[in-house]
Amino acid sequence: MKTLSIILLILFWGLLVLTVTELPGRGDPQSPANRLHSPAGSPVASSYYTQKALEETATPNVVTAILADYRGYDTLGETVVIFCAGLACFLILRRSKDDEAN
Repeated sequence: MKTLSIILLILFWGLLVLTVTELPGRGDPQSPANRLHSPAGSPVASSYYTQKALEETATPNVVTAILADYRGYDTLGETVVIFCAGLACFLILRRSKDDEAN
């Protein structure tokens, strides 16, 4: 079992190294996150959000517009997951008087 764990760890490490080598350089103006238009000519989502956020959502804060309006259901889902994790931790860690007596 230990050998299998070591082999899986080495494979995972190799996958991470290969992935990191394919990342664009830091601050690269041609990276997908920094481009205003995709190679096909359509606007990239980040530039679309920053240009149209005030007009479409009437929210002056771009971050709030993206999190609350454009990605509202996604943000709600993340909040539900965090709430459920906190509730599970609370239920696991609480002790009742019956548990302490046994």
